[in-house]
Amino acid sequence: MLSLYEANGLVHWTERDIRVRESAITHLAAEISSALKATNPAWDIRRVEAPLLVPRALISDAYTEQDVFVQQRLGDHDHDLVMRPETTPSTYIYISHLLASHAKVRLPLCVWQAGKSFRREQDQATKHMRLKEFWQMEFQCAYAADTANDYHAAILEPVRHMLAAVTRLPTRIVPSDRLPAYSEVTMDVEVDNSDKWMEVASISRRTDFPSVVTVNGKAGTREVPVKVLEIAIGLDRCVYNWSQADALTA
Repeated sequence: MLSLYEANGLVHWTERDIRVRESAITHLAAEISSALKATNPAWDIRRVEAPLLVPRALISDAYTEQDVFVQQRLGDHDHDLVMRPETTPSTYIYISHLLASHAKVRLPLCVWQAGKSFRREQDQATKHMRLKEFWQMEFQCAYAADTANDYHAAILEPVRHMLAAVTRLPTRIVPSDRLPAYSEVTMDVEVDNSDKWMEVASISRRTDFPSVVTVNGKAGTREVPVKVLEIAIGLDRCVYNWSQADALTA
């Protein structure tokens, strides 16, 4: 990882960094799939890739123009678009599409992405890893709100273990210091890189999925509210801390 511009929060990734990131994506996708299926074999797990530009209307009102990069409108036919600050809205759109368009697609359904997001972060030293352009890996795991399974509690330790393997550093699970409005509970996974404990992932039980699902069962048809287990992993921070582990053992 190299800071070559005269601007904080923008980095070049070396070929070695890229290999580590790609290996982490492959490993984490397989391990999270296995962990979810251990809680319920019925999980349907799919990957999608969505545009980096997203309609402004889909982005949470919590993001202001101080937080996101906005496309300049050049004419009446332009759309209000922003560089996405997170992958969640585009994944939600795809989950809704699958559930509405494919009769054989049912809950529980997990859709994940690995790609770039963008935020107007304050200028800080690179070691804090608050980048303006960064890689996320986010799993949005939709399930019926009335399920007896506590997917959130069940996935915490497996994800901590996965990230310990990826970063090769001590890890811990702590309550998030900022509970988003959309979340009932959010727990963070942090790693100790000898400089500080750094958040590398957050795991939330979200309540903002924008629809209900029609379920046909023995008791007839019913509308089921949907909740979402979100597993959000900062891939850049995984790569950074992997490199820190290298430095500690050199």
